[in-house]
Amino acid sequence: MKAEGPVSSELSRELTLFQITMMGIGMMIGAGVFLGVGNATRVAGPGGVVLTFALNGVIALFTAMSYAELSSAIPRAGGAYNFARLAFGRGPSFLAGWMEWFASSVAGSMYALVFAIYTVRYLDALGLLGWAQGHVPVVEKTVAVVAAGFFLYINYRGVSATGRIGAFFALGQTVLLALMGLVGIVVVARDPSRLHNFNPFLPAGWAKLLITMGFTSVAFEGFEVIAQTGDEAIEPKRNLPKAMLYSVYVVTVTYVAVAFAAIVAVKAGSPGVEGAPWQWIGGFRERGFGEAISRLMPMGNFLVTLAVIFSATSALNATLYSSARVSFALGRDHLLPPLLARTSRKRKTPVVALLCTGVIVLTVATCLPTMDVAASASMMFLLLFFLVNLSVIRIRRNMGDELTYGFLMPLFPLFPAVAIICQVVLASWLVHMSLVAWIVAPAWILVGVAIYHIYGKRHAVTTEEEILVLEERRAPAGDEYRVMVAVESTEDAVMLAPNAYKLCAAKDARAELLHMVPIPDQVPLADADRYVLIGKEGIVEAMLYLVRHFPVGTSLRYCRNVARGIVSAVREKRIDMLIMGWHGEQGGRLFTLGSTIDPVAERAPCDVVILKGCGGNLKFKRVLVPVAGGRNGPFALDVAGILADKDEGEIVVFTVVGGDRRFDIGQFLDRHRDRSAMAHHAVHAKTVIARDAAEAILEEAEGYDLVVLGWTARPRLYRLARRSVPVRVARACKKPLIVVKASGGLRSWLARWV
Repeated sequence: MKAEGPVSSELSRELTLFQITMMGIGMMIGAGVFLGVGNATRVAGPGGVVLTFALNGVIALFTAMSYAELSSAIPRAGGAYNFARLAFGRGPSFLAGWMEWFASSVAGSMYALVFAIYTVRYLDALGLLGWAQGHVPVVEKTVAVVAAGFFLYINYRGVSATGRIGAFFALGQTVLLALMGLVGIVVVARDPSRLHNFNPFLPAGWAKLLITMGFTSVAFEGFEVIAQTGDEAIEPKRNLPKAMLYSVYVVTVTYVAVAFAAIVAVKAGSPGVEGAPWQWIGGFRERGFGEAISRLMPMGNFLVTLAVIFSATSALNATLYSSARVSFALGRDHLLPPLLARTSRKRKTPVVALLCTGVIVLTVATCLPTMDVAASASMMFLLLFFLVNLSVIRIRRNMGDELTYGFLMPLFPLFPAVAIICQVVLASWLVHMSLVAWIVAPAWILVGVAIYHIYGKRHAVTTEEEILVLEERRAPAGDEYRVMVAVESTEDAVMLAPNAYKLCAAKDARAELLHMVPIPDQVPLADADRYVLIGKEGIVEAMLYLVRHFPVGTSLRYCRNVARGIVSAVREKRIDMLIMGWHGEQGGRLFTLGSTIDPVAERAPCDVVILKGCGGNLKFKRVLVPVAGGRNGPFALDVAGILADKDEGEIVVFTVVGGDRRFDIGQFLDRHRDRSAMAHHAVHAKTVIARDAAEAILEEAEGYDLVVLGWTARPRLYRLARRSVPVRVARACKKPLIVVKASGGLRSWLARWV
């Protein structure tokens, strides 16, 4: 078969801040509020419906900040798919995109159905559907299909038409709903007795809020569509975060006002109202909002129908846009067939992705009940937002030095952590509203897993941010202590390998040799093979020392950021100790020991040993170990004991006191009497009084063969403002030097951020 020509996958950049903000608002103020008011009132009571939207707005704001931060750093079509790819790799990113595609498509089906339900309801109230008695559900499904088809065509016409029409409808719906909320306030001001409609405030208790919040989560997912506009928004780094936060603020206030207005709209004891007003509203379920507002103001039925037309159609328009863009991104990266990334030559719209999205929307709209469609959409978005909040934590931690952010959330990582907990709880409670949602969502995910392993895993293209394994030789299977040696060149191997041999022997370990290939930024990934020779030579040199005595694995990898590549390999291979070389380069103001050493030492979840000037067959007879009570001191003593000469080794544990510095070196040695260094070598303690600890250590070091000191545990911002003693010693010391960092578990993780 003849190969096809290159697939056109360029999108046009035309969307303004106002347009993308309105797209987000339009996607949020859709079916969620119309379906949610009646059902939330029925389940949680009159106060529960107001709290449902208010608390969901707070959680949505937390997640919107995650989206805003990531979109400002990675402004391109794909949204959560792109974020998960940077954070967790291809498999999780495919699932994120797969879930996002389905979530937005199902939401589109829901908006089409709500438009149909309220339109048919109004026509029926006018007496225009007498011919359709007994066939109203069929009429509703037909209207839903027609509405979805119309907006599929609008999306096909191009992003400019999508943005203009979406902004028009979103503005119209916001004005109408704000008017309803304002009328509700006026009604209460004139008749304060309407506030009795909120008594009892939470008749079923607080627990019911978890059900209603989970069900109405879909009403707050509009910032997701804003993330999809990265390739088409003007000034995306600045405008995307603004649009996301603005849209959540506007929508939350609008929802709370409308929910309040719906409860006070019905006067107790009025004709047709049986029981408490909130029970009467809840009895209509998804139509409860319309029944309540119809009693709030003159022409209420007409205004509700008009609001639904604006809201449901703008949300439908935005979800179709979002769904098509995420499937476009999956096709662009060949995780799904690249045909999905084909765009119209004239209109620059992803026509194939739009067609496939339309199939999903129409199928769900015609085959599933409305309530189950809404619950399934909420379930998918809760799972998707859970993954995005995890991604923002991991990306900030692993790639904070690589990305240029247009927005950084405050109090990180508090907000995404709280959102993660809330999303897990809400998803688990959603089963009380719809069991079908807990069947449909996992089924779609399992289908995605199968497609990824059958197709996506083998065809996916490598992106600039990925870590690429060029060559790998695995060591024989075993569960020994694992030591990784990060080799840069042959000269580096000559320094690292002899010391790695001693450390491996002391730990009865297996060795992993790693080289990160330094490909210049301007060189394409396809040319990576041209830069592997130096790394291969270094690995061969290191193997000469190690392969006869220990199980040895080797790996050549590529990553634009070497530090991230090393940390990723450490985690993947479950390394216990990482050995690196440092040649004394200065890291400038942003780094203490270098742009590679600093992030690796901070992020690697293992013991880290950094060697400087320790090459050749040096014998370390006299070893100086400066200590000051930090958590790395005991590990420094261990490393000194391993590397000190077996026959003539002498270790001096050294501390400097004076001013506010106090440290009892005798107690330190007593606590660590059982360490091997104390058993195999002569260990002495020495204390001096000095004003400058770094200068005192450097002066003392002149009489030693090796200095082993602990990495500073202070956060990087502190170290940038004021150079720590270990950093000053490491930079100025002319003797062979080793800097060590002990794995610190939770305490180590907290130290990175606080």
